[in-house]
Amino acid sequence: MKNNLATKFLQRKSKLISLSLASVFMMCSASSSAGSWQQNVAIGGFSKVHIYTPDSNSKIGTGKSLMIVLHGCVQPIDNFLTANLEDAAEEHGMVIAVPDAKNKAGFSCWSYWQGAVSRTAGDYKNLISLANTMSGDSSRDIDPKQVYIAGLSSGAAMTAQAACLAPDVFAGVSPQAGPTIGTSSGGASSCETVSPTTFKQRCETYAGANKSHFSTQIAVVGHGTKDTIVPTCYNQQNSNGYAALYGIDQIPGTNTISEGAGHTASETLWTNDQLSMLWFDNLDHSWSGGAGASGSYVAGTSINVASYLGEFFTKNNKRVDRNSGPVISNHMAVEVDDSGILSITGNAVDAEGSVENVNLSFSPLDSGASQSVNSIDTNAAISDGAYSSPSVLLNNGLYKVTAVGTDNEGKDGDSVSVTVRVGPPPPETAPELSGINAAVAGQCATITGTVIDQNLNLDTVVVSFANGDVTATVNNNVYSAEKCGLQGGSNTATVTATDTTPLSSTDSVEFTIDAGETGDYNYHIAEGHITWGVGYSGCYLAFGTDDFTMREYPAGTDQCNWIADGAPSCAGPNQACDVIIEPVDDRDNDGVIDTEDNCIDTPNADQLNTDGDSEGDVCDDDKDNDGVLNIADNCPVKANADQLDTNGNGIGDACDTPVNTDRDNDGILNGVDNCPDTANTDQLDTDEDGEGDVCDDTPGTGTFTCTKTTASNYAHVQANRATTSSYYTYAVGSGDSMGFYNIFYTSTLAETSENHFEVGNCP
Repeated sequence: MKNNLATKFLQRKSKLISLSLASVFMMCSASSSAGSWQQNVAIGGFSKVHIYTPDSNSKIGTGKSLMIVLHGCVQPIDNFLTANLEDAAEEHGMVIAVPDAKNKAGFSCWSYWQGAVSRTAGDYKNLISLANTMSGDSSRDIDPKQVYIAGLSSGAAMTAQAACLAPDVFAGVSPQAGPTIGTSSGGASSCETVSPTTFKQRCETYAGANKSHFSTQIAVVGHGTKDTIVPTCYNQQNSNGYAALYGIDQIPGTNTISEGAGHTASETLWTNDQLSMLWFDNLDHSWSGGAGASGSYVAGTSINVASYLGEFFTKNNKRVDRNSGPVISNHMAVEVDDSGILSITGNAVDAEGSVENVNLSFSPLDSGASQSVNSIDTNAAISDGAYSSPSVLLNNGLYKVTAVGTDNEGKDGDSVSVTVRVGPPPPETAPELSGINAAVAGQCATITGTVIDQNLNLDTVVVSFANGDVTATVNNNVYSAEKCGLQGGSNTATVTATDTTPLSSTDSVEFTIDAGETGDYNYHIAEGHITWGVGYSGCYLAFGTDDFTMREYPAGTDQCNWIADGAPSCAGPNQACDVIIEPVDDRDNDGVIDTEDNCIDTPNADQLNTDGDSEGDVCDDDKDNDGVLNIADNCPVKANADQLDTNGNGIGDACDTPVNTDRDNDGILNGVDNCPDTANTDQLDTDEDGEGDVCDDTPGTGTFTCTKTTASNYAHVQANRATTSSYYTYAVGSGDSMGFYNIFYTSTLAETSENHFEVGNCP
């Protein structure tokens, strides 16, 4: 706390030392969670930040949330390693960052009562930088609308003032057992009255031009009922201050929060679900970690406040768009009487509003491609969301019919697809496999790819690994299978797709498994994985003189650290990664660097540019450059300034294939013409792709020979077959995602045309 608390802190010094040592031993015996701790990361202006990254994602928004937790005075950040923070992180998909104050006051306090309270000063600047750096790092997958800050004691006061300075950054704030913002140096040991009006004025002054963001900020204030260091008067006082700041009213009555006998808290709420006040039963001046928590100023006598915060912030976040878009069900497509026209039916329901329209798109699958050839919009019934629509006339072949609903707020829901054949089925043929890829994590590999069965009688897809077979899951023609416990070094997975006749086909991919590096602590010190100063004690306490395995993990800011299997406390310092990843300017993270990207703020790996101007289609208001904006254009992908629509179906003739016209006057109606805009009476189609040679940019008569290469993603990049962006790899030309950029992720690339690579084998 503050300087006038020196006597209290000195009296506790011997207790603190013994508790700190005990916490080290307990840290090594604690069970590990699915994610992992990265310790002593240098980031956001801080020299030491402990970061826990869960495997799970937040239940709202996109990606994970982030909660920055600030320590109290004389409290090492190592003590939060035994505060059950990882439990809350996994449960709520929340990254936890615990920084060590850089500009400390006496007794290692956060210096909240001295110096300028400014976004550009001291640790205020560092906290804002830490939040923005982590949420801005695409490899961490943190939603910037779900960034929160919490703290204990001096960390609580720093938390409150930082959240006042940057309400645009911090969507939620939680000061625990701390003085009110703007209190004097004596305010930590004796109650210093701050009226709600003064609290509001101070906070809005700190925020300046950003004060409008308080309307969507939420807060949780907490205090232990047995706190004898910081006066408990601050709990209600801080709550009243936030109530005035947010313009909300206290709701009468209290609720009991219970995590089992002896672990309870009392909860008071305010209107608009914007504020909660907690009294932690039987808790002294400590962070409330719940059952099993321990360490200096960390206690297990009440609830796990981190879990409570994860739940409250997730449930009540005011900045995340919770509109999920319409949900599609019962989606079906059936050909009508061998007419070449499909009847599509289903239901689209929007929980938050109404369904504006349902878009239906049709993609050919015969060649293994999945490029939409046509789309139509239809309406859903108000009563039950039922939609029904005929397709345009389609050539014989296999199609994926996809439905996407849009609600009255313009939000799209998840797409749903069904595979259907138009015309008679071909002779029985084996399933077709393509796009095989191997993604490696530790000693596990996930094999994915595409499987298409022309006869729609696929039975199984089985992936054979060195240590056994796995039956893959298949969803919308994409299969996936995972196998763990693989041996280190070069591996091969073989995929066998079998139909009901039974005919089968196979495909395979090679990949490399990182089995880690194994040895005793002396070996790992010699290899630079740990040092005598960082890692040795944790590793020795966990393994003694026995051998153990360590692996290298990204630590952000182009650094890595080594962490032992099953013992996250055994971790080395941040250091340069074995594989150097050069930073790439790729603002929309689509695998195309900004200097070559025709749409730098919207992902478009294909760089599709229909009208050949400087803007890609995804950000071009008039992508066919015919003077009619896309939103009003009845054929937005082909120039048709006249908007001619012969059959009045809402699709311009330039895009449509109306059966009652012959646009190119070659004697063949558009509905069956493989080149309806260019006369070709012979209907010659060399590559049999459904597009006549006279209008086919790739009629299949070229001399280019496709080649495939299987190698690590690192090797692909070095050979200019792929590019990198934020730890990920993308195939040159197609932009296909290949997984992480390192020597342990292996992919097979096919060069289907000059300098155009696709994941998978040659056709």
